[in-house]
Amino acid sequence: GRVISGQSEVIEEVLIAVICQGHALLEGVPGIAKTLIVKALGRLLGLGFQRVQATPDLMPADILGTTILRPGSVDFAFHAGPVFTDLLLVDEINRMPPRTQAALLECMEERQVTSDGTRRPLPAWFTVFATQNPIDFEGTYPLPEAQLDRFLLKIRVAYPSEAEELQILERHHGGSGAGLLEDIQIVPIPKGLLTAACAEVRAIRIEPELTTYILALARRTREWPTLLLGASPRAAVSLMRVAQAAAAFDGRDYLLPDDVKRAVKPVLRHRVMLKPEAELEGFDADRVLDDVIAAVPVPRQ
Repeated sequence: GRVISGQSEVIEEVLIAVICQGHALLEGVPGIAKTLIVKALGRLLGLGFQRVQATPDLMPADILGTTILRPGSVDFAFHAGPVFTDLLLVDEINRMPPRTQAALLECMEERQVTSDGTRRPLPAWFTVFATQNPIDFEGTYPLPEAQLDRFLLKIRVAYPSEAEELQILERHHGGSGAGLLEDIQIVPIPKGLLTAACAEVRAIRIEPELTTYILALARRTREWPTLLLGASPRAAVSLMRVAQAAAAFDGRDYLLPDDVKRAVKPVLRHRVMLKPEAELEGFDADRVLDDVIAAVPVPRQ
């Protein structure tokens, strides 16, 4: 909060992505602190951070690493790329060519890189935060459905309020010019605390009725009239995990229907595909998901 003004919901969802050990796609216009949020999070949690700027000529080896000849010898050594870190920020991911986008699929799902037939594990906290601009589509390569499904959350980052934007101006006016992260001393959380938080989230109690409710929401999207593609089984699992995290953030050790409703949009908005005629009528994913939530009966017990 000393670095980022407002954006409390975005910060919570970014934390949920790390605690659930998933990946997040941040969508918003340039200049609203998407990169700063992830950098500040890395410092606060004591995790490694690397940033990749996506460009149309970026090759898979530029992010995964490559095998190089050691100087003065006949042996080859693997030179690790920026993907070998805890938090990886891929800026404007949709500007990478499809071949490079596909290189991230194995990393995101199996948390490993296969190079020259050798499997190289990624760090335990490996998390991809990818950003994309919802306005500028010129020179971009839209992410395929298989890759979108790898993201646990799609986080919409909006403009700050007037009061929050005024606070941003005041902070920058009183700063040194080196940047807020350099001006403020961030003390990382104690070691082991993040692992304990993950265990606490996994231990959140889920009654059978709520498991059925989560499943009903996911399955209802597959038969919804304005949707061409509904939620996958992986999406249903993600919905359950994020709902558990929402309950933990609210200080409870049990799940409520409101936790599930809170998780529906960030978990499913990028996994469902609207029919072309629905888009022409002005529908978007969030509006359709609101209708799905309203149509599925909430368990009363």
